[in-house]
Amino acid sequence: MRKFREWFSIQLAKYPGRIILLAILLFNVIFLVIAALIISALSLKGTEQMGFFEAAFYTVTMILDAGCIQFVVADIGTSGVVIALVCLVIIIIGMVSFTGAVIGYVTNYISNFIAESSSDSRRLRIANHFVILNWNSRASEIVNDLLYSHGRQKVVVLTSGRKKEIQREIDERISDTIHSENKQLFQECMKRSKLFGHIIYLGKRKKNTLTVIVREGEVFSMKCLRDIAIEKAKSIVILSEDTGSALCQYGNKEKIEEKGKGNAQTIKTLMLVSDITSADFSMDDQKIVVEISDDWTLELVNKIIKYKQVDGKCNIVPIRINQILGQLLSQFSLMPELNLVYKELFSNKGATFFAEERTVENENAYITEYLKSHKFAIPLTAMDDGDKHYVFYSSDAQKEISKVSAPVETEFKVKLNRNYWIERKNVVILGHNSKSKEIMQGFSAFCSEWQRANGDILRVSVIDDAESLERMNGYSDYPFVKRKIAASVYDKDLICSTIEEIIDENKEDTSILILSDDTAYNEKIDARALANLVYVQDIIAAKKEADPAFDVESVDIIVEILDPKHHDIVSRYSVNNVVISNRYISKMITQVGEKEAIFNFYSDILTYDTGETEEYSSKEIYTKKVSTFFEEIPGECTAAELIRGVWNASVSSDIPVAKQNPTVVLGYVKPGGRITLFEGDQTDIPVKLEKQDKLIVYTNH
Repeated sequence: MRKFREWFSIQLAKYPGRIILLAILLFNVIFLVIAALIISALSLKGTEQMGFFEAAFYTVTMILDAGCIQFVVADIGTSGVVIALVCLVIIIIGMVSFTGAVIGYVTNYISNFIAESSSDSRRLRIANHFVILNWNSRASEIVNDLLYSHGRQKVVVLTSGRKKEIQREIDERISDTIHSENKQLFQECMKRSKLFGHIIYLGKRKKNTLTVIVREGEVFSMKCLRDIAIEKAKSIVILSEDTGSALCQYGNKEKIEEKGKGNAQTIKTLMLVSDITSADFSMDDQKIVVEISDDWTLELVNKIIKYKQVDGKCNIVPIRINQILGQLLSQFSLMPELNLVYKELFSNKGATFFAEERTVENENAYITEYLKSHKFAIPLTAMDDGDKHYVFYSSDAQKEISKVSAPVETEFKVKLNRNYWIERKNVVILGHNSKSKEIMQGFSAFCSEWQRANGDILRVSVIDDAESLERMNGYSDYPFVKRKIAASVYDKDLICSTIEEIIDENKEDTSILILSDDTAYNEKIDARALANLVYVQDIIAAKKEADPAFDVESVDIIVEILDPKHHDIVSRYSVNNVVISNRYISKMITQVGEKEAIFNFYSDILTYDTGETEEYSSKEIYTKKVSTFFEEIPGECTAAELIRGVWNASVSSDIPVAKQNPTVVLGYVKPGGRITLFEGDQTDIPVKLEKQDKLIVYTNH
C-alpha cells in the first residue's frame, strides 16, 4: 500500500490530467458493469434470456438514447414494474452524467484539480528520494550522474522559479547522455556479428531510470519542504546560486561582491532542513550536502553542524566548491592526464571509488592479505570518520568488493626506482577566475611536498589583464610564480610571443592552463577562454609547420569551460583535457549524497602533504612516467600481476617502514591520452608497458 501511495503521488504530481482521465474512465466502466449485471439478473425466465454482454449493450443504448427503454423492457419481460423502474434509474443516472450542467460542473472541478496539482501545493507521498534545493549550472549534472546509480532513482527539485525551463534542461541533458551512451554501445556491439551484436545491444542499452519532479516554491519555507517529504529523503543537496545571471555587467559585479561576503540564504535553508531532519519523526541516516564558497558561510555551517547534527539521523557535509576546483585545476596543470582519470573515477560510471565500513588494525597488512584472494576490486586505504572506520576501494560495483576468488598469483616481481622524484613542472596560466587563489594554494602544497633544496620543482607564468594581476597582489605571495605578463585577451601578439618564449626556453614538458572567468555574466561565459585557446593552438600549429620534428605532446593544453555546450567546440581543436569544472563538483556531490564517507577520501587525495617531512601521511593519485618509476620496465603481464608486484615492492620488508611509500596501481596512460583503468577481473586484463607510458598510482608520495 505504501508503494502504491508513493506511485500515485508521483503520477499525480507529474500527470494530474492523466489521473483524472483514468478516474473518469474507471467510473464509467464500473457503472456500465453494475448496470449490465442488474439488467441481466432481472431478465425473466421463459422470455428471451440475455447474457452479460447483451445487457451491457442495452445499458449503453439507453444512456445514449432514452427512447430505447421500451424495446429493452419488451425484450426483458413486462410482468413487473421493477424492470421498468431499474431501466429508468439507469437512464436518469446516465443522462445526468452527460448533461451540460453536470459536465460543466465536473469540467470545472477537474480544471481546479489539475490547476491545484500543477501549482505544487499538493503534498508528495514519497520516500528514499534525492532532493535538490535551488538550481544552478551544476544541478543538471547532479541529476544526470544519478543515471549511473544502481536501480531506479527518484529526484525532487525545489526551486523558486523557472520550472518549465529547468524541466526542459533536465530532459535534454538526460536525453543527450542516453543517446551518446547507446551510440557508443551500438558501435562496440556491431564489431561482432550483426545478429549477436543487436541482441547484446538490446540487453545492455541505456535507459532512463530516473523519476524527476520539479516543483516551484521557497526553499526556506517549512511547508514547501514538508510538501516534498524532506523528512523521508535519503539525501538533500543545498546548492548556491550562480553569479552570472544578472541583467547587466554592473549588476553581476555587485552580485559577486555580495556573494563573496557570505551566503545568508544557504544558512537560512540549512537551518530549516537540519531542524526537520534531526527530529525524531525523520528518516535515519539522512545526508545533507551543502555548497559553500566563502569562509563566513563555512563558519556558520560548522556551528549548525555542532548544534543540529545527530549521529544516525542527519549528517551534514559542507563542500567548499572553490577550494576543491582550485585543487583539481592545480593537479591537472601538474599532471594533465588526471583530468581523464578523475572523469571516470569521480562518476558512477565504470571504475569508481567505494567505501566499506570495516575496522583495520594494520592497513598495509590488510591490503596484502586482501590482494591474495580478491581480484575484482583494488583496496586503497583505511580511514576513520568519527566513531566509524572505513576501507576504500576502486571497483566498478560495490558488490565486487566482497567477491572472493581463487588465490591470485603474487610472484610477479618488479624493480622500483627508490630515488624516484617528480620532474620540474612548467605551467602557463592564461586568464583568471574566482578560484585563482585556491589554484595557487594547490601549487603551494605541491611544492611543500616535492620541493628540493637544490632547485625549483615548479615554475609558473601568469598572463592576465592588469586589473586581475593587481587583485592577486601580483602573485607576490607565491615564489614559484616567475613571470607575470599584463595583457588583455585582445593583445594577441604579446600573448603569443610570451608563450612561444616559455616553450622554447624550457626543456621539460609545459602545461598551459586556460581559465574561464566564472565571474563574467552569462553573455561572456567562456568567451575569453575560447579566444585564448585559438591563440595557443595557432602557436603549436606554427611550431609544427616550422619544425616537423617538434613534439606536439610536449605541450599539454588544459581548458576550463563552464558551459557544457561549448565542449564540442573545444574538442574540435584536438584538446584532450577539457575541464568542465561544474561537472566535477556535480559528480562529487552525487557520490557524497549516496555514500557520505567518500567525502573525507576525496579531501585526502586532493591535498598534498604540507611542510618539510620525511613521512608522508596524505595520499594522492599521481601519473608517473614508467621510464623513471621503474628501474627496469616490467615485461608483459596481467593487471593482477602488476598491481601485486608494485604493491609488494613498495612495502617490502627490506625498506624501513618510515621510508616506505605504499603504492597501488589503478591503471596506465598511453601517449595521446588513452586511459586504461583496471576494473572487473584483473587476471583478464593484459598489460604491456612501454617507456613513454605513465602509470596511474595511488600513493603517499
